[in-house]
Amino acid sequence: MPAASASRLRLPVRVEFSTRPLLLGVRTTGPLPGKARKPRRFVVSVDRQVFLKRNVVLDPLFNHWYAWTHLISPATAALNVANHVKIMKSFLANPEVHEDAAKDPQMMGGPFLDCPVDQSDRVAALLERTLVTQAKPLELVEALKGLDALLAKEGQGLSLESLYARVPAPLRGYVELFYDQENRPTFRLFEALLYRSPFYNRGAQALELFESGADGRPFMLSTPRLEDPTRLHVSLTLDSPAIDALVRAKWTATSLGTLRDSLHLTAAQVPLLDALVTDTCESRVSEPYRGEQVRVRYFGHACVLMEAGGVSVITDPIISYDDAGGIDRYSFSDLPETLDYVLITHNHQDHAQIETLLHLRHRVKTVLVPRNDSGSLLDPSLKLTLEHLGFRNVVAVDDLQTLDIPGGSIMALPFLGEHGDLLIRAKTGYIVSMGGRSVLFAADSRNMEPEIYAHVHRWVGDVDMMFVGMECEGAPGSWVYGPLMLRPLTRKMDQARRLNGSGFEQAASLVKQFNPRSVWVYAMAQEPWLRHVLGLAYTPESIQIIESDRLVKHCRERELPCERLYGRSEMFL
Repeated sequence: MPAASASRLRLPVRVEFSTRPLLLGVRTTGPLPGKARKPRRFVVSVDRQVFLKRNVVLDPLFNHWYAWTHLISPATAALNVANHVKIMKSFLANPEVHEDAAKDPQMMGGPFLDCPVDQSDRVAALLERTLVTQAKPLELVEALKGLDALLAKEGQGLSLESLYARVPAPLRGYVELFYDQENRPTFRLFEALLYRSPFYNRGAQALELFESGADGRPFMLSTPRLEDPTRLHVSLTLDSPAIDALVRAKWTATSLGTLRDSLHLTAAQVPLLDALVTDTCESRVSEPYRGEQVRVRYFGHACVLMEAGGVSVITDPIISYDDAGGIDRYSFSDLPETLDYVLITHNHQDHAQIETLLHLRHRVKTVLVPRNDSGSLLDPSLKLTLEHLGFRNVVAVDDLQTLDIPGGSIMALPFLGEHGDLLIRAKTGYIVSMGGRSVLFAADSRNMEPEIYAHVHRWVGDVDMMFVGMECEGAPGSWVYGPLMLRPLTRKMDQARRLNGSGFEQAASLVKQFNPRSVWVYAMAQEPWLRHVLGLAYTPESIQIIESDRLVKHCRERELPCERLYGRSEMFL
């Protein structure tokens, strides 16, 4: 109301706040000037201010399967959808076999759909819906197989130009045909074009919200997230800014009506959201670290946070929710408000985890990823993936490329192993220099050719701290890459070309080469919040534990501090 009007009316008012949401009562306490009228009550709608509960899980989904990076890039997503169809058909043919295998710890992480037999009808419904809604991606899969067969038959060392007209129709304009250095015919995809094609199915992306009661969830690679009436399933594309607002709502008061509107909820879904919010803030943002030393915090698996001089660097973020229970841990509440640099070492689901990355997106300034082998079906671009997940500043780095940061630098390092001897370029280690100290992150690199790091050491010198992964006996190569292979590996090949990281000999050689002042074994996937991502459970007799114990003992005998990390830890440099 304009000031002059208010002065002229001179209305005495009483404001009444109700404990019931959305009501603000305004009542006149005297007659209006002029003609006498009955007192009136004016009710103004005021939206309730709420917070999202601190333990609310945000599961990213693609066609009702847990979304990871290979379900974002169009070609790899299509091939994984075809694999999902295969798994669902196998389950429906023998549901008891899958149910029994999913209960066996020895079968954990295998291609077994982890659903009770009595949910077969829901799996059948998802399969039927997939064949309809994913028809274009499945068409792309058949086109890729057709192109592979065409090149195998016709690529005999002569010009490939005439074959462009015979490329299966769905792929025309999206591929380049060429020979490798052994004159074997192959192709590469124009991946950026595929993101702008009908094969990029953003409509299959969604978000599922629920409260975490424990760390356990079904294994992500082989089990769909069937619709659950107790969980809030939201049809949002994963690049939506609404996800940032949802995450911020954990510690910033937000209008409940705005939240409802931004998530485009139906009337039936509103009570599900209401159950996930609270009137009081349960979360927090960690205060900036202002100490003089470099603070290093281990958040589990390969996630390490370095802070010094007002700069923060975090590697391979995969972070537990608050109040998850179980072992002692850091959580999202232990992160600073701003993350200056996020470093991704390679494109596996336990290192480039979409679920955590979406939680961090609003606070991240720059993401560093390894440069990929452009257009390779087996090596999708992490840069393109993250850009299509809404990240605005993604930098792809190559071997020995250095990025200057305030008070230090980040250097990318060569990375061998853990990829089944496939030509996967999207993998890198890092040396982070901050506050006059340097830390080497070797992730899952297998030091099978020590001369590489001998050359690197001559260039960079010793480091102060080393983190080395020792998943020395990994899964068979088909575990991640099987759905992407147009010609399957034989069992002998599959077992021989496992996704191995460093064992004792390789890790000890790395320690000798870089002469660190302390060594930390990480990326062992032991934390319970990794279970649904990797499906691993070690025993004291596991070769990974035996080999890493050897390294710890070896280093300590030489008075070099060494520990296999688990849960959480804090160190200073």
